[in-house]
Formats: sequence, C-alpha cells, structure tokens
Amino acid sequence: MNNRLTKDEFNALAEVSKMPKFARASACVARNTKRLTGLKYLAYGKDGSLGLTEKGQQTLFVQRCIDGLRAVASEPLTKLENDVVTFLAKKGYIVPEEASGGFAITQRGQECLADIDATTPGE
Repeated sequence: MNNRLTKDEFNALAEVSKMPKFARASACVARNTKRLTGLKYLAYGKDGSLGLTEKGQQTLFVQRCIDGLRAVASEPLTKLENDVVTFLAKKGYIVPEEASGGFAITQRGQECLADIDATTPGE
C-alpha cells in the first residue's frame, strides 16, 4: 500500500488540526477522510468528532519542518515557528545568523533537502 500523501490529503490533515470540535468538515476533509482514517492519520472519537492521531500530528510536524527548511534555503530571514526552529537547529540543519537575525542552512541541511527532493518524484 502506498502511504504517500497528496497535497490535498495534507491540506485535509491541516484543516482537521485547526477544526473546532463538532465543526462541519469541508469538502476537502470529506473526500479524504476514508483514506486518512484507513492509514491511521485521522480517527473518530467516541463522541463522533474527527481528530488527528499521533501519526497524523507527527506527519504534519515533519511537513512543517521540511517547508521551514526550504523557506530558509530560499530566504534566510524567514520567520519560523519555535518548535520547527528548535528541531531544525537541534538536528544541525540550520544555524542562527547573529548579524542578520535570520538563519543559515548548513551543509547537512542542504544534503537533507537534496535527499528529500531525490526521493519525492513529481514534487
């Protein structure tokens, strides 16, 4: 089974993460719910509400980190969320630049992006 998620499925996960409890699901969420629950990214609660599983939360966090790394690669003054900065800095993918107040991508970060780009065809 292919566990790669489409952009539409990532959008559905992001919407569910921000969706208030018992809110009506958008068309994007509705058309992706069956597959995402089957892959254990989403789950229904006992009260019938739709929510992210731990796997879904981790997937969104990893996507935010990849997007953050790409943003720093193209624009060093990009504002990143604190948890993303902490993770990327701890892993050695970015370093803070004191002079500009932004971040610089390290050699390891560039290699990581190159590896991601090489393993994700068509994106």
